Amino acid sequence: MLLALLAIGPLVLPEFYVTLLNYIGLYALVALGLVLLTGVGGLTSFGQAAFVGLGAYTTGYLTTAEELPAVLSWFAVSPWLTLVAGLLVTLAVAGVLGLLTLRLSGHYLPLGTLAWGMSLYFLFGNVSFLGGHTGMTGIPPLSLFGFELRDGRHLYYLIWLILLAAVWMTQNLLDSREGRAIRALKGGGIMAEAMGVDTARSRMIIFLVAAAFAAISGWLYAHMQRFVNPTPFSLHIGIEYLFMAVIGGAGYVWGALVGAGLITVLKQWLQDLLPRVFGASGNFEIIVFGLLMIFVFHRARDGIWPLLARAVPIKRPARAVPTGEPLARRERPPPGTTLLEVKDAVKKFGGLVANNKMSLEVRAGEILALIGPNGAGKSTLFNLVTGVDPPTSGEVSFLGERVDGCCSREIARRGMSRTFQHVRLLPAMSVLENVAIGAHQRGSAGVAAAAVHGERGEEARLLAEAARQIERVGLTEYMFDAAGSLALGQQRIVEIARALSSDPSLLLLDEPAAGLRYLEKETLADLLRKLRDEGMGILLVEHDMDFVMGLADRVVVMEFGEKIAEGLPEQVQCNPAVIEAYLGGVD
Repeated sequence: MLLALLAIGPLVLPEFYVTLLNYIGLYALVALGLVLLTGVGGLTSFGQAAFVGLGAYTTGYLTTAEELPAVLSWFAVSPWLTLVAGLLVTLAVAGVLGLLTLRLSGHYLPLGTLAWGMSLYFLFGNVSFLGGHTGMTGIPPLSLFGFELRDGRHLYYLIWLILLAAVWMTQNLLDSREGRAIRALKGGGIMAEAMGVDTARSRMIIFLVAAAFAAISGWLYAHMQRFVNPTPFSLHIGIEYLFMAVIGGAGYVWGALVGAGLITVLKQWLQDLLPRVFGASGNFEIIVFGLLMIFVFHRARDGIWPLLARAVPIKRPARAVPTGEPLARRERPPPGTTLLEVKDAVKKFGGLVANNKMSLEVRAGEILALIGPNGAGKSTLFNLVTGVDPPTSGEVSFLGERVDGCCSREIARRGMSRTFQHVRLLPAMSVLENVAIGAHQRGSAGVAAAAVHGERGEEARLLAEAARQIERVGLTEYMFDAAGSLALGQQRIVEIARALSSDPSLLLLDEPAAGLRYLEKETLADLLRKLRDEGMGILLVEHDMDFVMGLADRVVVMEFGEKIAEGLPEQVQCNPAVIEAYLGGVD
């Protein structure tokens, strides 16, 4: 239906509305990049208008300059080649800016985008060969198969074809292995790194994709207007783009179109109406936009698109359990092999010593329990072992190699996987997608393949692996449910399935039985025994002593960051130091 309406639009609508639809298409392309960058990736940018300007000014300069350096002259042969040049320039600039600003966090990141957004805007207006504030004229129209696209009706189909192609590619990207990594950026960075995801790379990917969409929009704008000056690329236009993404639905691909359409039409209407109401000219629509943003934040924080989607429910076909060829598995070390060795590990946070000369070993085919009172330093030790925090001193070795200087994703790739004391799932994603993040490092398809659905074979195998692990832990009936809808105990089991999807040699479980009922604990214990019998090593932190003592092969006890006992479960239970730590004294 939408495609049919778009197709007949220029045939029946007056010129004014065709032009309005063209602007909606151009703005939606920029807002689509912001959906990916801000709504999905959690990276706020106020500077996208500057990237639009790079695309517009590149084609404007190359198609109007009387003399060009030899290295640039061949780009001027056709406006279509200037699109390539605009993308190259924009991606180069965005790459440098990304390296500088994406390392920032909190409010420093949006402030950084404000800084380079203003800088590029003033650059456009103060460079003489770009026409200064007067701008550049004489930009030629685009031509297709010898036919010049001189007016809005001709350009309309090109603009909307490019926009719909961008929507399709973005949706494909988000529904892929790379897309799950991108969706994990917003609130799940530590978890994603522990599963082998290079989060810095994922941030750069969406930054560059958003910049590329903006550059394409600028290229189209320049050849539609056939004139370019700095005004459409100012900071307040960049803020408008962000308005469009947020009001439409920053976390939804189609929200970009809704937001761009709503803001563009409303702006046009308000610019006509408000001067009559107030009896004076001015940017009164900005006041309305500010109030509208506040209203959306209060009433529809996810934007307008989710409300529209709920109002017109679409019946989805029943989803089948994914199937595919098994992924390659790593060679399991022989039983008894030392997997993890921690020697004299010390971790200090300022004057607080969280771990003090901690040493332990975990072997293949055994379950080692790490117990101790709250605040003993058990989770801190987990973070040292898995690369979340570097040790202040001491050594951590995995399969005979030092890993205490490695990052989390490198350690994960070597065959170590973990769960967290406080559950780290992506609540809006399905159980299947959450578990599939654990298999991220077992795939290799990149962004380009994902955008055009070229990784479907690998994706099927990754999802099938996730489905097998979900079945393994007994949560098949919840496979397609949102992870956030599950009970806490079930969420912990989902974390175990996610860790197993990485095919680890060593599994680190931080309080996996917390929140489980008796029968669920028994099922979990049976699963862990089966994994041990398959040759996997397991390091277990748990407070349920009945669960630990009936499961563990060996036990290490910590108190105040130090090891106070180690041995078989029955030996540890009788140790006076352990009784003192747990009960406060002995009879």
